[in-house]
Amino acid sequence: MENGRCHADILICTYDPTLSRRSTKRKAFHFQCDDGASTAIYSGAQQVFRSEPRNLTVRSGATAVLKCEVLRASGTVQWVKDGLLLGPERSLPGFPRYTMIGNLRRGQYHLKIDNIQLEDDATYNCQAGRSESSEGIISDLARLNVLIPPSEPYFEIDTLQHWVAGRKYSVICVAPDAKPEAEITLYKDGEELTGAESFTMSGSEDKLLNTRAQVTITALSSDNGRQLLCQAQNSAHSSPVRATMTMNVYFPPQPPVILGLERQEVRAGTVLVLECMCQSGNPLANLQWTKDGEVVLKTWEEDAVAHMSRSVLYLRIRPADNQAVLSCESVNLVSVDPQSVSRTLTVIFDPAEVKLLGSFVAIAGEELILNCFATSSNPPVQMRWWLGNTELNSTAVVMEEGENGGMTTLSNLTHRVSKQDNGMKLSCVAFNGGTKVSKTQSAEVIVHYPPQKVWIDGPSQDVPFLAGTKIRLVCFSTGGNPPGNLIWYKNGRPAPNAFRPTLFDKGVTRELPLVLSASDNMAVYQCDATNEAEKTISAQIRLQVHFPAISMKITANSEPLYRDHTVTLECNSGSSNPKSNISWSLGTQRFQGVDRPHRKAEYGGFSVSSLLPLNLSSQLHNQRVICQSYSAELPEGAKTFFKLNVLYPPEFAPDQPMQVQVVEDDSASIPLLVSANPEEVSCVWLHRRETLLRERDVRFHWPNEFTLEIKNVTRKEAGSYKIECTNEEGVSHTTIMLDVLYAPSVKAERDPVYVNLGDTADLICVADANPIISDMFSWKWLGEEEVEMGEEIQEDESSLLTIHGVTRAHAGFYQCAANNGIATPATADVQLVVQFKPVLQKGAQWRKVASRGDGTSTAELVCRAEGIPNVDFIWEKNNMLMDFNNPRYEQRTVRDGSFHTSTVHVLNVSALLDYAVFSCTARNPLGDDRLDIQLVSTNHPDPPSSFRPVSVSYDSVTLEWIPGFDGGLPQRFRVRYHWEKSVSFLYMDVFPPGEATFTVGGLLPNTTYNFSVNAINAIGESGYADNNAVLTITTVEMPEMVAPTEEAHTSGAVPAYLTVVFTVVFGVLLLVNSLGCFFGLKWRKRQGHAGGVEGTVPNGAKKEEEGSTQSTVSNKYESREKINKAAQRTLLIDSGSETDSNLYESYATEGPHYYYPTGDYRPPVSPHPEEIYRSDTQSHFYEEVKDLALYQDAPSSPPPPPFLDQRLPHQRNEWKSNALPPQSMGQKTEFANVRQAPKYSDLPFELRGELV
Repeated sequence: MENGRCHADILICTYDPTLSRRSTKRKAFHFQCDDGASTAIYSGAQQVFRSEPRNLTVRSGATAVLKCEVLRASGTVQWVKDGLLLGPERSLPGFPRYTMIGNLRRGQYHLKIDNIQLEDDATYNCQAGRSESSEGIISDLARLNVLIPPSEPYFEIDTLQHWVAGRKYSVICVAPDAKPEAEITLYKDGEELTGAESFTMSGSEDKLLNTRAQVTITALSSDNGRQLLCQAQNSAHSSPVRATMTMNVYFPPQPPVILGLERQEVRAGTVLVLECMCQSGNPLANLQWTKDGEVVLKTWEEDAVAHMSRSVLYLRIRPADNQAVLSCESVNLVSVDPQSVSRTLTVIFDPAEVKLLGSFVAIAGEELILNCFATSSNPPVQMRWWLGNTELNSTAVVMEEGENGGMTTLSNLTHRVSKQDNGMKLSCVAFNGGTKVSKTQSAEVIVHYPPQKVWIDGPSQDVPFLAGTKIRLVCFSTGGNPPGNLIWYKNGRPAPNAFRPTLFDKGVTRELPLVLSASDNMAVYQCDATNEAEKTISAQIRLQVHFPAISMKITANSEPLYRDHTVTLECNSGSSNPKSNISWSLGTQRFQGVDRPHRKAEYGGFSVSSLLPLNLSSQLHNQRVICQSYSAELPEGAKTFFKLNVLYPPEFAPDQPMQVQVVEDDSASIPLLVSANPEEVSCVWLHRRETLLRERDVRFHWPNEFTLEIKNVTRKEAGSYKIECTNEEGVSHTTIMLDVLYAPSVKAERDPVYVNLGDTADLICVADANPIISDMFSWKWLGEEEVEMGEEIQEDESSLLTIHGVTRAHAGFYQCAANNGIATPATADVQLVVQFKPVLQKGAQWRKVASRGDGTSTAELVCRAEGIPNVDFIWEKNNMLMDFNNPRYEQRTVRDGSFHTSTVHVLNVSALLDYAVFSCTARNPLGDDRLDIQLVSTNHPDPPSSFRPVSVSYDSVTLEWIPGFDGGLPQRFRVRYHWEKSVSFLYMDVFPPGEATFTVGGLLPNTTYNFSVNAINAIGESGYADNNAVLTITTVEMPEMVAPTEEAHTSGAVPAYLTVVFTVVFGVLLLVNSLGCFFGLKWRKRQGHAGGVEGTVPNGAKKEEEGSTQSTVSNKYESREKINKAAQRTLLIDSGSETDSNLYESYATEGPHYYYPTGDYRPPVSPHPEEIYRSDTQSHFYEEVKDLALYQDAPSSPPPPPFLDQRLPHQRNEWKSNALPPQSMGQKTEFANVRQAPKYSDLPFELRGELV
């Protein structure tokens, strides 16, 4: 490998039979090698080893070469690895690192192994196989020993695991995958550890060894952070490999200390800031604060630099902390027991609460007995009593031990109250001598005495009120402390709905709103006034009320009630004041019952009753009989009703539907309008004498007991349904008809229908539908072209379409549609197959096939026929059957429906043998057809045909034609046209090439044009279409909305400010052009006298008028022709001196002529009137172009300005790149882009002068 390139000494030698035949003395095999030398191998010489491979030791990754040199090698030389043949090729495929190197001529087959791997550690030998002249030979075995350095060693111990000081640990280091085994040395901080034991074991792969070394270490606290080093090395590498680990030794910390507590006596509410510190330890100590043995803080900070831990405790002192023991403990993972330091706290605190105990409310003249209690404090408090500003003497003071090591204090007081003490403030004051803080608790003394007067404000007791009247009774009370509590009573019971009492300046008032009812008649309402002084005074009032009957009830003399029976109803009216009268009603009917004598009733009223006899029917079931009580003195009465429960068997409603119609696949709902009492009616449905069961079909569903729903109804469910309904009173029957309507389904009675051409065809389709209606069927032709439909006849569920005199146009699919108004119409397609004899396609492109006759090309003859039934083909050549056993002829037939295509390939076409008339005969049982196909040489195309207009507008004409035979080469088309005012013809090349439709744009409105079209291929061009016929077309008038002015049409998109410039330039050009024409004509006359020049423009024009279609003559265009804007304003200028050498000439306002080759020309498909690059077609004059001008260089001149460049923007760059370099006026140069005369080797075979 040198400079990134791989070099191999490989010599290629080729057997040379010529030299071998020249050897006459001994049998020898001569080889010619690629270095120019030759060698010979003589027969009969035994091959022997000049050198054999030997044992070799190599490090991995190096390159090894095993020597093998064979003298007179005649057999196949191969290398063997552990008994496996590596192959005879020197590149040794399949072994990318193995190659055979050396000088082949000297018999050197050295084995080179690159990038030695462990897999190369094996035995190798070289052997030369047996040959015709020598026995096979095998070399001695050579051992290739590969040395592998150890992989990175590792410790067999968790390097993250900690050690504890004083304990012993085994350290194991492993050096894996070495060959030979590695030696391991262990160090601690650079000092070698002695006493290590080592042994080996197998590695991860065969032939590799792992070395394992072990040593015992006693951990010390000073070992923390020190490093252990494992170093491994063998003969495969000079540098050892290493692995290290850091020792992590744990040892306990020192005892902690507390800072920040100078005094042990602390006042409650103070915040202490205490710091606990602990030195040394690994890991650093964990600290926690405890108070009376309970943990209060478990957070601490570790300072690795100072190697200590510290914890800060913020403690708000509370009374409960009195005599508390505060401790700080330190411990780590290897501490035997926690170490701690403690302090005891003494807290001074006030009582948490001072309470006044006892009642502060008393009746005038009674005694108040009160206590004042102070909770635990340190030291205990002193107490004093005050009533207003007067100090009272306490009767006793008691002190006891309290919470948190403090003392409680209790003081007693007894005092007799008077009316003047009401509202005065009584206080108890507790003073702490330790904290110098006093606490006071106060309360107001309340003294009670009774109210003085009570009265009621209400309506007069002698006037009666109607029930429902709203009145208000108001009770007033004055005097008393507190004000009197007013309570209303009705007939001795508390009255509900009274408002809350309302205070005013002299007393209290309470209102009782009433809505009078029967119970208020002669009722006594009383108001009592009382308070805590325990004395009550009262006031009373009595009311009169008129009210209707308070209850109404109707009873029957017999139960239950049956249809066609008679029942007597009795109506009882409850108490009313004054006495009431009774009336009966049933719906809109009124009845007068039999009244009974009245009697006295509750609330001071009277009760009455009445009887009513009634005949029962099923129509009265659930009807209400109403009984009403009324009185002339009352604006309204009372009433009640009796609901008749008449028992009767099932009855069907008069509007029960007897027939239900439904569309198939819809859901049918068959309602059953039945009534009965009891309403528990069971109905059995029968269809076609079978009972319908709920579990029988999931489509049958009863949403209720009297409606049958059938989902996705089918025509099988149609028919009568008999229903039998039963209850406890009897049985009833009815029948309902289900009519299922369904859309038609149509099928053809026979499909396809075969009929011979000219016979009568009968197409029949049958429909299954409900209902069947007239004019249900319709027939439709599914083809694209219109045909005459036959006679349609409907007979019940079938339809017949009869077609007389069937033609081929009738062949295809017909659609029979049936529509009865249900869902969408159903259709069925029927294929009519018209059988006819074969008809061959015989257009111009089918009758000729062109191919080169030089024996190198293949001609394809295609014969396509349409016919039914299947068509067979017979091929003849010059009226003799073709022999397709001839390998030069291949025939294949493809069938696609009624079309049958037979293709014959003529291989290696010979002008002498194969330019002939091939006949194709298509035949079936109904007849045959024949087509003659002429195989000819490639030539110019035939003229197009059927030239016609497609559409005409005001500025464009779309033309269409049928292409003729293309002469065996790709053809394109050219449209020629002119109009009355044009100087000469204009030409447009059809684009894309080969299209048979083209739009000529940029025309003038209401103008008559003459159009012609011809075809062009690489050999020449055809005559014009339809025997040089001219197509005359007149454009239409321009619509008013788009009609441009004459100036706009001629000036295009040139800006207005350039109009003056163009005018001046045009005048100069006109003068120069006139002078040029004058001198040009004189020079031409001199040339004419000298004999003329072949191929001049007049001659070309003459030949064009004669309709010449010779393929070797190009189109000849008259001088001074106008340029077609749609053809990018280029003029085709012919040259009579060259075959088919066309040039395009473009003109600008100033400067010389510029030429463009036809190969670069890409006209637009359809010019658009809105193009911005337009020029006046009337402003160009073209000089006569003589033959010499075709090859004469234009003088050096800058290109025309961009605004005068009339080509498309994408063509301007092409124009610049194709511009010609300046040349001398006298030099003749052929343009590089102008098509040159074809070379002899490029001409078709037929034009090379050989036999055609």
